[in-house]
Amino acid sequence: MSEFVTRFEGRCWKFGANIPTDALVKSAYVFDPMEEIVKHVLEDHNPRFPLEVQPGDIVVAGHHFGQSSGRAIAAKALKATGIGCVVSNAFSRTFSRNVFEIGLPSLEVPDATELVEDGHHLVVDIAEGLFRNETTGAERRVPPASPFLLRMLEAGGLIALTQSDPNWAETAR
Repeated sequence: MSEFVTRFEGRCWKFGANIPTDALVKSAYVFDPMEEIVKHVLEDHNPRFPLEVQPGDIVVAGHHFGQSSGRAIAAKALKATGIGCVVSNAFSRTFSRNVFEIGLPSLEVPDATELVEDGHHLVVDIAEGLFRNETTGAERRVPPASPFLLRMLEAGGLIALTQSDPNWAETAR
């Protein structure tokens, strides 16, 4: 039986708009081991985050989250914190590709940051396109992740998908 999960419940960590990949992982730490990088993820925007983030927590950010460079290390470091998923009002295009390619679930909800505060209890289902704030009762329905993206996440990312299914491109259509 597969352990693939598309529904996440967790504590909200809210961040603002226009957060670049350089703020997710500062250049000074890019070549450090991942366990060191994780100690600094998003620390300039919330110093408590790398110290207090728990497995299953949910990051909610404003527009253009992950803008700037296309360094996949930013998405990998965010995933390495143990968060369940990341939600943004709108991801940068490259960051959106990177999170799915490395197997980090994500969902775009145009007004997500208007619906949450730090510490709120959230439910996110990327297969259903559901975003619900259990603390306030606010809920939004958005387009869900495509079947191909869900398949990529289930495999553990793009590399894992290509290794497990040599015909992945044929079946992705």
